[in-house]
Amino acid sequence: MLKQNLQLKLSQKLSPQQIQLMKLIQLPTLAFEQRLKEELVENPALESGKEDNVEADEFGEQDDFDDYDNERIDTDEINIDEYLSDDETPDYKLQTNNYSDDDDDKFSPIVAQISFHQDLINQLNTFMLNDEDRVIAEFLVGSIDDMGYIRRSIQDIVDDMAFTQGIYTDEEKVTDILLNIIHELEPSGVGARDLQECLLLQLRHKTPSDAVELATDIIENQFDAFTKKHYEKLLQKYGVSQDQLRKAIDEIEKLNPKPGGAFAGNSKAVEHVIPDFTIKINDGELELSLNGRNAPELHVSKDYQEMLETYKASADKSNAQKDAVQFIKQKLDGAKWFIDAIKQRQETLFVTMSAIIQYQQEYFLDGDETKLKPMILKDIADMVGLDISTISRVANSKYVETPYGTKLIKEFFSEAMINDQGEEVSTIEIKKILQNIIADEDKQKPYPDDRLAELLKEKGYPIARRTVAKYREQLDIPVARMRKKI
Repeated sequence: MLKQNLQLKLSQKLSPQQIQLMKLIQLPTLAFEQRLKEELVENPALESGKEDNVEADEFGEQDDFDDYDNERIDTDEINIDEYLSDDETPDYKLQTNNYSDDDDDKFSPIVAQISFHQDLINQLNTFMLNDEDRVIAEFLVGSIDDMGYIRRSIQDIVDDMAFTQGIYTDEEKVTDILLNIIHELEPSGVGARDLQECLLLQLRHKTPSDAVELATDIIENQFDAFTKKHYEKLLQKYGVSQDQLRKAIDEIEKLNPKPGGAFAGNSKAVEHVIPDFTIKINDGELELSLNGRNAPELHVSKDYQEMLETYKASADKSNAQKDAVQFIKQKLDGAKWFIDAIKQRQETLFVTMSAIIQYQQEYFLDGDETKLKPMILKDIADMVGLDISTISRVANSKYVETPYGTKLIKEFFSEAMINDQGEEVSTIEIKKILQNIIADEDKQKPYPDDRLAELLKEKGYPIARRTVAKYREQLDIPVARMRKKI
């Protein structure tokens, strides 16, 4: 049986403008600049720079956006033929003698880099190889990953060459070329099938010495004991002194476990961190500034505003002209909204960071991380009267340059714990003390997690062993066994 019910429901939906504003707030400086460039390209009614004969305020736009048309546009009185052109290039630009030196494209020299794999192929040219061996060698080079390893089995490589290259060979032939050709290429260790082989290849290219010979024997025959840092077992096995074993381990620690990653031409593009804020200390007072690249100078195009004024004086009428007017009005509205959104973004960033500075003033004055107070998103949201999600968008993607280095803002947020005196302390403070304890420990007998918990309790921080383990992992500090040194 079908039933119909009438139900009233109150819901809240975000407008497209609100969604766009939240996305703008979330963007760091570099991404914001890219978004700005896209908007300038997409909206011809939006222009950058100061508008002629108009005083710009501190945010780079007019105090009054020249309310270009608050009235209803009479589309029956519009003639835009004189404003529309089939050619967007002005005539003077088509005359070669009108170009000045300033119009010339300026190119910066670009370094032509050779890829990691191309460098290996170039090295193969120094070997005397017949056609079949060269094809196999090049196929092996193509099987090397960016870290310098061959992760596939020799049998898989043999089968793949048969199916894709029509080269029918056997494992013995491929292994021979791998060991005698590929393993001779630079950097040392390239073409290894696992970490153990990679380290052995590098050791065999080193100048012979007692330490190198011992290191080679350890990697070749006692690799498991070495990785687990069973130094007592190694001392007993080889009958050497601690000093001799230490020198051998030093030789191993100098090796590169990722030989391909060290190749300069293999470097990937790295996004540089651009601080969104800068904090300076002037006469004991904190000064906050927003990166100027977040405050572009924008204005609404005068040409587009003049079009609308001209439409009213026109006697021609057509549907095409009405559509064009709606298009221009939409672009003008979009430009005005975008300028408003940029200003609101700047204000939101500034008031949020100002509140964080006020909350963590003691830390920002001397840089001692143990003075960071417990602070959650709600604390700042209550101070500035914004939603927690807005504070989160600011904190998760923005950086601040301080006298103590450039920091990700979310690093200043932490949960609270109660010490033995009943006071609230930041988990950041506990992590810093834990880090200091581990840094000062005897590396021959590093503290296990239960001992670290006892030491923290002695300092007034009663936390469980599993919590210590969690903080240690968050600090990227290995377990006691892996911190051991001889």
